[in-house]
Amino acid sequence: MATVRARLTTAYVFALAGTLIAFSLVLIVARRASAYRELAEQVESQANAALRVVMSAEEEGVPVTVRTDSTTGPVVAPQLYKKLEGIGDYVLILDASGRALYASFLARQLGLDDLARLQQAALQARTEGPAQFVKLDSARLLLVARPDTVQSSQVARVVTAVDTRSAQGAPGALATSMLGLVPLFILVGGFAAYFISGIALKPVELIINEVEAITDGRSLHRRLPMEAGDELGRLSATLNAMIARLETSFGALRRFTADASHELKTPLTVLRADVERAMNPKSTHTEQLVALEEALQETARMADLVDSLLTLARADEGRFELATEPIHLEPLVREVYETAVILGEDAGLAVSLPVIEDAVVMGDRPRLRQLFLNLITNAIKYTPRGGKVEVSMSKRLDEATFTVRDTGIGIAAADLPYVFERFWRADRARSRKAGDGSERGGFGLGLSISQYIAQAHGGTLTVQSRLGRGSAFTVSLPLAPEPTPEREDEVVHLS
Repeated sequence: MATVRARLTTAYVFALAGTLIAFSLVLIVARRASAYRELAEQVESQANAALRVVMSAEEEGVPVTVRTDSTTGPVVAPQLYKKLEGIGDYVLILDASGRALYASFLARQLGLDDLARLQQAALQARTEGPAQFVKLDSARLLLVARPDTVQSSQVARVVTAVDTRSAQGAPGALATSMLGLVPLFILVGGFAAYFISGIALKPVELIINEVEAITDGRSLHRRLPMEAGDELGRLSATLNAMIARLETSFGALRRFTADASHELKTPLTVLRADVERAMNPKSTHTEQLVALEEALQETARMADLVDSLLTLARADEGRFELATEPIHLEPLVREVYETAVILGEDAGLAVSLPVIEDAVVMGDRPRLRQLFLNLITNAIKYTPRGGKVEVSMSKRLDEATFTVRDTGIGIAAADLPYVFERFWRADRARSRKAGDGSERGGFGLGLSISQYIAQAHGGTLTVQSRLGRGSAFTVSLPLAPEPTPEREDEVVHLS
């Protein structure tokens, strides 16, 4: 496959060749037109000069014609003959009957047929307007005729002509020169284009080499050099942004794989041990039931983990489908609050609902319930016994706000940017076991799923927390548009 450099050079050579050929053709045509224009001016000048000679002789009273004998008829006088000899190439002086009174030297050298044809053309030529072409056997002439303005003169017409071969030779010589120069120009232009394109594409070659070195997957921290202000600089900036995203994605993928493997390794190990203990023939019936119960619990935890991973995978692929409909949040929040009270009693916590205002949003009720329960469950997990969890629902101008506050262990300020990342747990706040030995299970996926649900509803999920002081998670959802008056009237009319 041809390189870009070769293709650019080839395209430039063809463009240069086409331009030079077109230029040469235009130049040859223009030179030809210029040569004929100069030739026409020359024959016009000769015709005017011959006419002035004849008219001046008549004005001075000098005889224009003399009769040599009765057979040949009159001819121009010797004084006039000498003056006319040096005027032009082909000069004819004709009388009223069309007989030639004078023919120049070159005219006399023509054959009888050519001379008769020239004389006939001279009689038929227009005395006004541009010069006319006459085709003879031996030459092609450009002819101009002028009438005699002296009424008493025996001269009826003055005709001059020039050979057009001189005008044809100049374009031919130019064409020969261009035929030799155009290939030379194309050759030099091709070498220059190849050299210049090599210099222009050198930064592209450097970018290719850098990208090839980066794409091994272990050098995504490297970046391409940027030339500010040109297209290659924009290309480097775009590639650097893409590489940065790839680095982030690869890092997240590696962490995700490691965390998922870690989360699955422990329950699989426990599950295997429980199954082996249940299959041990020395185990009592009670011990087998206990082992099977523990295996069932681990299986349920693994199923929750797989379900969470599937939810996040669908969200990443844009297949986080919602069955949206107008939803009143007050009944939903009260339902979630009742569940929270039961969970709080088991954990020794006080759960309260001091503020609740109804609001209507467009959403998926099961997903919103999952979102609210995730936040409440998260608050209960990380709040020690004797603590408090407060749930509130309020309505603003254009959004509904659901807030869960707790007096739990909180999150350090350095860890706040990472709370919505998958499998994330702060060292002290998100361990499997609390300091009192209570189980704080979880996979670090609940907040990630909650954030996806909030964003899928066009809302946001934010957190405020201080280590040892508790946390506050806030969900903001846009309100559903109110029905227009026409629709309200229509509904009343139908009911």
